[in-house]
Amino acid sequence: MARPQAKEGVLRVTPYVGSEAKADGGQLINISSNESAFEASARAREAYANAAANLRRYPEIDARSLRQALAAHYGLEPERIICGTGSDQIIDLIALAFAGVGDEVVYSAHGFQMYPIAAHAVGAMPVAAPEVNLTADVDALLDRVNERTRIVFLANPNNPTGTFVTRDELARLHAGLPGEVLLVIDAAYAEYVTQADYEPGVELARAHENVVMTRTFSKIYALASLRVGWAYGPRDIIGILDRIRPPFNVNAPAIAGAIAALADRDHTENARRHNSEVLPWFADQVAALGLTVNPSAANFVIVHFDPETPKDAESAYQHLFSKGIVTRRVGGYGLPDWVRMSIGTREEMTTVLDALKEFLEKK
Repeated sequence: MARPQAKEGVLRVTPYVGSEAKADGGQLINISSNESAFEASARAREAYANAAANLRRYPEIDARSLRQALAAHYGLEPERIICGTGSDQIIDLIALAFAGVGDEVVYSAHGFQMYPIAAHAVGAMPVAAPEVNLTADVDALLDRVNERTRIVFLANPNNPTGTFVTRDELARLHAGLPGEVLLVIDAAYAEYVTQADYEPGVELARAHENVVMTRTFSKIYALASLRVGWAYGPRDIIGILDRIRPPFNVNAPAIAGAIAALADRDHTENARRHNSEVLPWFADQVAALGLTVNPSAANFVIVHFDPETPKDAESAYQHLFSKGIVTRRVGGYGLPDWVRMSIGTREEMTTVLDALKEFLEKK
């Protein structure tokens, strides 16, 4: 019997897998999705609630007030900013606008899963470049670029490894790309980075015609539930993306909450300070248990478990899950022997350490 057939690229997509939830409804320590350790600022929650009083009206067609707030906050030009339903939507728009059947999209081997998904969805082929020490390798990325390459996606810092490419290496990557290849720098975790040699992509996006930087309100701003993302780039590129952006794509309460979150600088700084203190403490404590922790510049770490012993990654994941601690397996990123753990409150991470110690000592 004849039936509708999906496009070939869509059938190649491996669906994105999120975290699990305990069925018994018990209290969870959910450190699986790199969310903020804290709730959104009181000012953001109040703005969101106030906006909900007028739900019958459409939101701004292009999130104009949020673009203006972002421009003022970061010293950017509002006409070079586009907002989306999470930065995922902007990644999808970029793939839709600049890649298609017969094209290739290059990304780092352990990079964000949405890059190959977006490529397949438009019929393009994703090409993974190997990493060095779980860090994106500029030479390997450039080696994968050819006449079919249309986009290079780079998460910086990278999810799930937590590693980052320095300002100089980022500039070297751009310098090695043909002018017709679009470099997309996904800086979802930029606000957490404290290293002096890091640059989120603003400099390159401001100076060049083939660079776009994407950002999100889902991480340090703690608005993951509202799905708000944005991008900054050349006027021509942003204009092209705006042609295919769905109208009214960011809802009014989300716009209001995001503007208020931006304005609450103290709340953002407290979240950054907390992460800069608790992440290295937690990593050191896990290492003291005899486990390998990959260095991270973001708000999460990945921890290695020996696959040749009963104390492997799946066993660790299941033990933590049995204790009400939800982490993330990262086998889908080519890292089957690692478990990703976001940084929660210090109390939560102390509980995680106790559970890991119990797991390692268990006969």
